[in-house]
Amino acid sequence: MRHADVAVVGAGPAGVAAAVTAARHGLDVVLVDQAHFPRDKCCGDGLTAAALRELEGLGLPASSVASWQAVHEVVLHAPSALRVELDLPPGPGRHSVVAARLDLDAALVALALDNGVEFWPGEACTALGPAEPTPGASQPDGPLLVTTSTRKLQVKAVVAADGMWSPVRKLCGADHPAGYRGDWHAFRQYFTGASPDARRRQHVWFPSDLLPAYIWSFPLADGRINVGYGLLRGAKLTVGEGAKWADILDRPEVRAVLGPDLVAAGPLRAWPIPARIARATLTALGGRVLFVGDAATAADPMTGEGIGQALLTGRLAADTIARHSGGAPSCTIGVAYRAGVRRELVADHRLALWCSRLLATTRGAEWSLRLVNTNAWTRRNFARWMFEDYPRAVLATPRRWRRGMFRTVSSARTLPGDALHE
Repeated sequence: MRHADVAVVGAGPAGVAAAVTAARHGLDVVLVDQAHFPRDKCCGDGLTAAALRELEGLGLPASSVASWQAVHEVVLHAPSALRVELDLPPGPGRHSVVAARLDLDAALVALALDNGVEFWPGEACTALGPAEPTPGASQPDGPLLVTTSTRKLQVKAVVAADGMWSPVRKLCGADHPAGYRGDWHAFRQYFTGASPDARRRQHVWFPSDLLPAYIWSFPLADGRINVGYGLLRGAKLTVGEGAKWADILDRPEVRAVLGPDLVAAGPLRAWPIPARIARATLTALGGRVLFVGDAATAADPMTGEGIGQALLTGRLAADTIARHSGGAPSCTIGVAYRAGVRRELVADHRLALWCSRLLATTRGAEWSLRLVNTNAWTRRNFARWMFEDYPRAVLATPRRWRRGMFRTVSSARTLPGDALHE
């Protein structure tokens, strides 16, 4: 039996953010993941300013991520022939970086180990429930977690960062409603041999016949590009119905950017994206289990991006546990965590959901991008808004206003080593 303060299940960005934050609060943390690292993770690989600020707070060196690529230009392709070119604001900070999850997650696990977190790789959580109370204790003991090798872990709280299909959710009886398969479905593949333009700039297409889907191309520092396709669930098209992957790659507007010499550098992979945090069950076992990242369905409903939200919810969970680690009732932890998530994410989620409905139609997407393209000011500030340099719904939430928040320099400073990846 191993006793600790916190068990974190899942060693992706959400789990590592929780583990490192809890360890820095002086808590004894065990990080558990069924995989051995490095391991690949299906993702668009994009990091927004919000994600970069969280990584900066964790102290992640950019030089530890081999594929780290800072991006300074983004091109949005409207349903018509309109191209909206966004030059991300200059400055010492970053608004957009692309980093392969294989590299990013391995670097994050290394960071957790450097911060004194105990790591159990290759261990899935197979049982979880309240432990037998210690005789004479003032309150019941915390959860007891059992792994695939029958190792037992007794803790005060569990952070579940184990993805959309979270086994911890199932073990707690808090699984998603029957039939739920995520709010987005995404596909991605790596390529080499792309054009100089595709290896330098991010591109996003909104083809009228595929809406509410969009296509992306993101460059990595090692010469590869991440090309993907995201589709809202419930849309009339699927990859098997008139939107086959090869057809997407051969679209003239896409091929004109990617170039004629693409070579696949890996298989096509797909994954679901959960984006309904305003309705999510965020806690279980009376507040002793906190769900974060995809396990909390925290992704952005407009873009499907989820790394920034994963890092944020992981940090919030650890901060909440640390604040109430002195013997407060477990329900207090759950109440405080739910309040923190609502304060930081729910207003932005609702605004992004409204925007996603606007971009889901040809007229809405075309009108929006023409408005963005009005002048240099609208292009610059839309880029900052899109990459979450400030909270999406900040104008509607005065409690989050701060001095200088609308300045043109990103508040995500250069991480150590970032200049090596220009």
